[in-house]
Amino acid sequence: MAQADVAILMGSQSDWPTMKHAADTLAQLGIGYEARIVSAHRTPDRMYEFAKGAKAQGFKLIIAGAGGAAHLPGMTAALTSLPVFGVPVESRALSGEDSLLSIVQMPAGIPVGTLAIGKAGATNAALLAAAVLALTDPEISTALDAYRAERTAAVAETPSDTD
Repeated sequence: MAQADVAILMGSQSDWPTMKHAADTLAQLGIGYEARIVSAHRTPDRMYEFAKGAKAQGFKLIIAGAGGAAHLPGMTAALTSLPVFGVPVESRALSGEDSLLSIVQMPAGIPVGTLAIGKAGATNAALLAAAVLALTDPEISTALDAYRAERTAAVAETPSDTD
């Protein structure tokens, strides 16, 4: 796998089933990543240290998934100038709507690109990361174009009689 250009952060192990979709998509595109558990609430020193040093470690952007209060994406964005894409992880209490609202309502000056709740958001965060990286990396650009072409080719032109 390539050097880790993307950091995938999550607040707890329970977020991995969602965030694994970002990891799998990045891997499919040949984009290096590191996945880490970094809780804004339970490991704030770890979060602070990571976010402050992410650029120096060679990361180009961060995908941060969080559920519930979902402070991880915003707190990370407050500590780094790297782009941060937030993925709301589905919560038990409000099905991820609480997470979505927490991530999307960042104050002016602390941007977080907020994606959809759950698997679609994690996958799209990886594709958005790939699109940003593709601006300066021809290999990623080619891989992303191929990925999209495969998705297009998989769509039938006419419906079939089978369910």
